[in-house]
Amino acid sequence: MLPLRLAGLAAGLLAVTLAGVAHFQPPATTPLTDEARQAVELRLRDLDGQIDKLKRQGTRDPVLAELEIYPRAVRMVLAHGEFFNKNYPAWIDDVLDRGTLRAKQAARGDAPWQRQAGQAVVRAYRSRVDGSVQPYAVTYPQGYLDAVKPWRLDVVLHGRNANLTEVSFLKQFDGGKQAAKDLSHVRIDVFGRGNNAYRWAGETDVFEALENFVAVETALGRAALLDPAKVVLRGFSMGGAGAWHIGLHHPDRWCVVGPGAGFTTTRGYVKDLPADLPPYIDKALHVYDAVDYAENVADVPFVVYAGDADPQMKAGQLVAERVKPLGIPLTEITAPGVGHTIPPEYEKKLEAEYAKVAANGRPGYLRRVRFVTWTLKYDRCDWVQLLGLDEHYRKAIVDAAAVEGGFKIQADNVRALCLRLPPGALRGDVVVEIGDAKLTAKPSPLAGSPTDLAVYLEKRDGKWAAVLPEYLALDQQRRLQKIHGLTGPIDDAFAGPFLCVRGTGTPWQAKTQEYATADLQRFGREWAKYFRGELPIKDDVDVTPEDITTKHLILFGDPGSNSLLAHALPKLPLKWTDKAIEMAGKSFPAEDHVPALIYPSPLAAGRYVVVNSGHTFHEAEFKGTNALLYPRLGDYAVLRRTPTANDPLAVQVAVAGLFDEFWK
Repeated sequence: MLPLRLAGLAAGLLAVTLAGVAHFQPPATTPLTDEARQAVELRLRDLDGQIDKLKRQGTRDPVLAELEIYPRAVRMVLAHGEFFNKNYPAWIDDVLDRGTLRAKQAARGDAPWQRQAGQAVVRAYRSRVDGSVQPYAVTYPQGYLDAVKPWRLDVVLHGRNANLTEVSFLKQFDGGKQAAKDLSHVRIDVFGRGNNAYRWAGETDVFEALENFVAVETALGRAALLDPAKVVLRGFSMGGAGAWHIGLHHPDRWCVVGPGAGFTTTRGYVKDLPADLPPYIDKALHVYDAVDYAENVADVPFVVYAGDADPQMKAGQLVAERVKPLGIPLTEITAPGVGHTIPPEYEKKLEAEYAKVAANGRPGYLRRVRFVTWTLKYDRCDWVQLLGLDEHYRKAIVDAAAVEGGFKIQADNVRALCLRLPPGALRGDVVVEIGDAKLTAKPSPLAGSPTDLAVYLEKRDGKWAAVLPEYLALDQQRRLQKIHGLTGPIDDAFAGPFLCVRGTGTPWQAKTQEYATADLQRFGREWAKYFRGELPIKDDVDVTPEDITTKHLILFGDPGSNSLLAHALPKLPLKWTDKAIEMAGKSFPAEDHVPALIYPSPLAAGRYVVVNSGHTFHEAEFKGTNALLYPRLGDYAVLRRTPTANDPLAVQVAVAGLFDEFWK
């Protein structure tokens, strides 16, 4: 039985001793006086009233979100006591002044901040993950609105900053921060839900901010001012780790990726990481570790920076070691004698390299795609989409070339594929050479596209065959299997829309209900502080049909207390009575054990249910290096409760693991 202190640092084989791992404790705070807090609360109520009036008059997103971000920013620092320097009272006043100004402008039917060129402005969107309003910043170059050709767009990821709050972010980017005179692109600075290395909901935030910006520009009639083939992803330190992660997992979204330092692996970066991690943890590192996706450098140019005196230079070296023997180019810029920083002259060198590589934009259709993945969470690159794997967390490779009349493919650990044809392709037969097989396939319409065509392939008894997309879609409906959006592990549920559901009935076991209630409360605290969100929670009796079909349901309690858990239980891979819990061929007494798992929802297609778990890493990991935010429980576990006075949520892992490709 493996011990796991879910309330804090994992222990035993799950443990990572934080001695030797960087801690990022914020500086001491200088709380507001009672008088100052009362003044802030008064101003908040006034601003809320103005925004509520505008809402009643029909103001909607994006303007509404771009108003609400101001009072929300202030409430976040009030809630967490994050007054990290003596200037916070003045900063809060400034944020409320800016919010009030925007409210007055919106009351006149205007939103001038959406057209302010030559300076940074704060924008915001309403996240599909938890409904919270999240900020990002846009810097338009001078002449943006008068451009005769579309602009390049840079997505910039910030480094780790213990002082970072919504207030400090708004203070940095709102209120007249001027763009550099020679700025030649539009710049988006992503908040990323704080300090999480752009993992999980932090990863989702990058794409939500980008997609919101493009959608708003399009709604304002400015889509032609942006070049969709020239989108750059870059960042330094934690932002470099994020650029490695997102660039290698989503290589087809960018024309160039510019990571500076950061980490690309857990092993070798986190000191004291046990060599013999349990398999369900060890395998799940393949979701988290960017270096495992190094070959995807073949699909997008990387411009890599580090100082040669920076220990984090190792991140780029690890990727280079993987790709150079394969002949895949990687541009490396190294600053001699420089530690963990980018001197101004190297910022200029990097920009020159980005501009050179981005000049021609991303090709509309690559002639060759080499794509590596370990999970269908990351399932596609350009015109190649993996629809099924032989085995998750084993390396899957597709090396595909578009040739005259069809495709030549080499694939390993893949059992189903979709290959999109070049734009303008006709419906004639397509010849596909895959491994030793040569197939003739008839193109079908690509799902979700009115014009594109694709061929679909499936491996049957070890041999490839052309199939109809309807066959694969129906097979996915009739037979549970790991597909994109339904791969696990438990932590995956919190990168998409989710709803926590607490039971209102009579629990089978009072101790289980105590644990579930405390665990939900802890999840709420950690979500608010470390993912800067608002944990969505409802009682089971208040959950609507729309909730069930549009959100992952996170069910806390037992089948006695939680009616939705009782409804789902017959289709979940465990037996649970008031006396015992049976999972993975083993039985455990219900009085002191609780299951935790993720599984395709028995109540709605394309959604998860999660039982009795939020994130499987906790506050100690958030306070350490971001390399610690990897999954701790795989897809399922039975936990033996071992509460103590210091740790009422302490448990031991009685059994844990990963489901196979068919959720067994």
